Amino acid sequence: MVDSFQPVMAFFMDPMYFVFLAPGLLLAAWAQWRVSSAYSQGSRIPSASGMNGAEAAAYIMHQAGIENVRIEPISGHLTDHYDPSHKVLRLSEDVYAGSSLAALGIAAHEAGHAIQDAQGYSPLVIRNLMVPAASLGSNLAWIVMLAGALLAMFQLIVLGIVLFSTTVAFQLVNLPVEFDASRRAREALQMTGIVSAQEDYTVGKVLNAAALTYVAATLTAIMTLLYYLFRAGLLGNRDD
Repeated sequence: MVDSFQPVMAFFMDPMYFVFLAPGLLLAAWAQWRVSSAYSQGSRIPSASGMNGAEAAAYIMHQAGIENVRIEPISGHLTDHYDPSHKVLRLSEDVYAGSSLAALGIAAHEAGHAIQDAQGYSPLVIRNLMVPAASLGSNLAWIVMLAGALLAMFQLIVLGIVLFSTTVAFQLVNLPVEFDASRRAREALQMTGIVSAQEDYTVGKVLNAAALTYVAATLTAIMTLLYYLFRAGLLGNRDD
């Protein structure tokens, strides 16, 4: 059993790896196409309000009573994120200065995370607490599992799988955080009058497409964990 468990070679030699990962990989490819398509369409439609992404995010946070979050531009494409540890909302240059519906939707989504943080939204608090463990688990899991395979120590393989499971748990907690941020974004954009009900349709397409990428990442993590359990003989009967 232990000799057959080779996580590093799985990518290249084990067809079962691709059997397990196929659903997540296919969904990820489709989600990426959806994001590119929706963002491309939304970026060509200017908002009637004339606000750019930075202004929209600032106004939404101001309306929510948040005054201690800086907004900064960051290089890259769709690199937008909210940094809760430093209270900084970083927007990619196209979103920061852009006044398209796509830019406003993404900026509002990140502002939604800032509002979650300010209100102590439980899933976000849990997600933030899980970041160190998930990062450690993601980086060490393969090393520990490979060491277990090479040393024929089943306990190490199980430890590696447990470490990787923290990544899966993080992805599962992350889903409601992202969906809630998008819900807050769309509501805030309409309540503040930044976008109209008609414009919200385009904003929704962009944010819903982006949400699919998180679903794909979660599915891929789950299927990877199931593959490891299968390879270790922990799904069904294990051959000693």
